[in-house]
Amino acid sequence: MTRPVTVVTGGSRGIGAATCLRLAADGHDLAVGYVQDSAAADSVADAIRGAGARCVTVRVDTSVEADVERLFEVAERQLGAVTGLVNNAGVTGPLGPLADTDPAELRRVVDVNLLGTLLCSRRAAQLMCPRGSGVIVNVSSAAATLGSPGEYVHYAAAKAAVDALTLGLAKELGPDGIRVNAVAPGVIDTEIHARMGAPDRARRAATTIPLRRPGRAEEIAAAVAWLMSPDASYATGAVLRVSGGR
Repeated sequence: MTRPVTVVTGGSRGIGAATCLRLAADGHDLAVGYVQDSAAADSVADAIRGAGARCVTVRVDTSVEADVERLFEVAERQLGAVTGLVNNAGVTGPLGPLADTDPAELRRVVDVNLLGTLLCSRRAAQLMCPRGSGVIVNVSSAAATLGSPGEYVHYAAAKAAVDALTLGLAKELGPDGIRVNAVAPGVIDTEIHARMGAPDRARRAATTIPLRRPGRAEEIAAAVAWLMSPDASYATGAVLRVSGGR
């Protein structure tokens, strides 16, 4: 059987890296998109190849159309027809109330989390629709329904838009044999908290989570992998919340 070829954006660390490794273990060949840390991307690629899968790494800013075109072109040229996309690339910006947030940060959060997901989904649809099959999984956030007041309402708003995109695109592409779903993580213990200026945020949030702990990147990767798999063949338009009950 032909191995699935999956593009994962933001694949060099955190949830993205865990997703790449899980999909490699499940038999996928991977195109790992990353924006800056080439050493981290190369490390993930080595682990993917160690699992017996093929892999290419592509530096890409998903908010730039030309970068997105190149990401998919490299994936198809080196690995074969793209059968899956995981829209994982995302940024939060620093924590704080909206009134104190720099407009440049607002624009970057919307550009990466929403426009980037739109551009990648658009390119995937262009390739998948004529072939009559494909799977797209968007990485959303529990923030989309919680609102995240005082932290990053702009990020929450962008992720709510991703949820709307998931539902609408699932209905649009379903007749072409393409499934579109999302995973909405809660507080996950990755380096993203340090990048937003609160390295101990995951630990502090534990008391507000019914399961009394932050999640692990591997737990989100497992949810993504299920939605990518034939076991989820009748699931589309779903937003799977993986948030410890929060």
